[in-house]
Amino acid sequence: MIRIAFAEDNPFIEKSLIEKLSFFDDLKLKYSASNGAEIVGKVTSDSNIDLILMDIQMPEMNGIEATRLIKNKHPQIKIVMLTVFDDDENIFNSILAGADGYLLKDTDPKTLFDSIQEVMAGGATMTPSIALKALNLLRNPIKISTPQEESIALTKRETEILVQISKGLNYIEIAENLNISPATVRKHIENIYKKLQVHNKVEAVQKGIKNNLI
Repeated sequence: MIRIAFAEDNPFIEKSLIEKLSFFDDLKLKYSASNGAEIVGKVTSDSNIDLILMDIQMPEMNGIEATRLIKNKHPQIKIVMLTVFDDDENIFNSILAGADGYLLKDTDPKTLFDSIQEVMAGGATMTPSIALKALNLLRNPIKISTPQEESIALTKRETEILVQISKGLNYIEIAENLNISPATVRKHIENIYKKLQVHNKVEAVQKGIKNNLI
C-alpha cells in the first residue's frame, strides 16, 4: 500500500485527482492540502506517508518552496510535481528543490499510477515533453539566483518551545510539558517571533523548518 498526500488549490482538479487515485487499491490517500504552507504543516504533524503529489502555483507558499522544506526534513518522502506549468524555470527549480518527478495535470489515471510506482521503486518520472525540456536544461542550464540563508539563533528553550508549537500545542500544554508558566511560554514565543521576524505560529514553524532550527 502506497500512502499518498497531495497539495492542490483548485477544488475541481482536487476532485479529479481523488477520483484518479480511487481507481487503484494499492494507493491510499491519507490527507490533502490546499496550499504549500498547509502541506508542510500536515507533514510536520504526520510524516508517515510515502509520496506527495505537489501543485506548483498555490497561495501562501508555492509547491517548489514546500518541496524544498519537506525534502530538507523528510528526504525519504517522494514528491512528484503535478502541474500545468512546463516552463524551464519551474522544471529547473523543482529539480533543485528535490522533486522526484514532474507530471502534467492532464496525465491519465493509469499513467499516474505507473509513475507513482516508478518513483517508489527508486526511479524518476516525467511527462515525455518535460523530460525533453529537462535534457535541454542539462545541455544549457539556466542561471537562477538563490538568496543566502538567514543566520538565526534561538536559545535551547526557544527551540524546545518552537518544536512544541510545530506539534500544534497551545500555551498551557507547552507550559505543562516544559514545567514552566504559561506567561513564560508567552514571553519566549514573543522573542521567537522577533528573532524570526514572523507574526504567527504558522509562519514561525515554516521559518524554523526553512532555517533548520527544528
